[in-house]
Amino acid sequence: MKTRIVLLGCLSVMTLLSVRSLGNNGDSSAIRRTAADPGNAGLKLPAGFKAAAIAENLGAARHIAVTPLGDVYVKIQTSKPGKAIAVIHGKDIKTFGTYRGTGMVIKDKYLYASSDEEVYRYALNDKFEVINPDQPEKIVTGLINRHQHESKSLTLDNEGNIYVNIGAYSNSCQVQDRAKGSKGIEGCPVRDSAAGIWQFRADKQNQTYGDGTRYATGLRNVVGLDWNTADNQLFVMQHGRDGLFDMFPEYYSLQQGNELPAECMYALKKGDDAGWPYIYYDGQQHKKILAPEYGGDGKKTGGENAIDPVVAFPAHMAPNGLLFYTGSQFPAKYKNGAFIAFHGSWNRQKGQKGYFVAFVPFKDGKPSGEWEIFADDFAGVPDIQSPGQAKHRPCGLAQGPDGSLYVTDDVKGTVYKITYSGK
Repeated sequence: MKTRIVLLGCLSVMTLLSVRSLGNNGDSSAIRRTAADPGNAGLKLPAGFKAAAIAENLGAARHIAVTPLGDVYVKIQTSKPGKAIAVIHGKDIKTFGTYRGTGMVIKDKYLYASSDEEVYRYALNDKFEVINPDQPEKIVTGLINRHQHESKSLTLDNEGNIYVNIGAYSNSCQVQDRAKGSKGIEGCPVRDSAAGIWQFRADKQNQTYGDGTRYATGLRNVVGLDWNTADNQLFVMQHGRDGLFDMFPEYYSLQQGNELPAECMYALKKGDDAGWPYIYYDGQQHKKILAPEYGGDGKKTGGENAIDPVVAFPAHMAPNGLLFYTGSQFPAKYKNGAFIAFHGSWNRQKGQKGYFVAFVPFKDGKPSGEWEIFADDFAGVPDIQSPGQAKHRPCGLAQGPDGSLYVTDDVKGTVYKITYSGK
């Protein structure tokens, strides 16, 4: 089977994959899966890799962090008192925290976690245990939450800065959100306080918008992001827009609505604009296309001043986790490459896509080859038609001190540990 891989700024390549076909036009409708190995907690993995479920039934397990001693912190998207963060120590699991949310990072003896409006910081002791679970420092407060794309996902650089996603509370900044034929609002006001990445200090309490910097804009929603230490740069995974066919059938076929736009990885620098809501990236034409809300017809290009993605993936797969692998346990090809957890689609007319962890090789801080499916069959359904059928949906990614890869599932609250033995 042939699959088209879009690597912007790099050489486009054609490759053979045994698990799926995108077709010569970037069509992902023919993705196929082989049977998973029940001995790998139901997952399908490359030869030499093994998976085990180290925890189950945690609730909606979102992002995850692993300490240098191997304990695991998991952010739970629940408002149940005392259940917002799970701590896995061997077979012992404890919980604390009182706020729903997604973000979770460990950096320099602190655990950072987010609600849908705030960012918190917990001091850790020498065993990387939270010292005072009931009284975290509030690092950032007052972030907008209108219950659409509300995840405040996090990452940190090595200079004491924290980067926070503030997703757009809109699909495409229409006068009437998600309404058929509704035009876009000129000068989209959503971008003033959302639709971008904000930078704050990681050690200063009670920061608000005025204390931070809008680091990058024009990003509809970023749930997965990570700091690439190989080139000292922020990378993000954007959730692409919905509804091209549903809202503008005069310009798009049902098939185009299923396959557009691409889910994009961006390498960001301060001041970058990825173009939302005025454009989207078409992975079939390999172009930035003017959005129909702003005068587009599926063919007109736009966004001359907007950045290009560095990788374009098939549409509607919901990239919820991004991790640059710096360990030494996995084979050399994985070193400094990117793992992406695709949560899985809900809005395709026929047949949902995603529900796997992908891998992109990197060299010198840039994509260097074709992406591939690394861990598959989280859904546990061979031809999934609705996300409600999925037994598991991958969300968060973390690296253990031994180089193992951890993956969360926010359907049944499973935490997977993936290891490599070469046997």
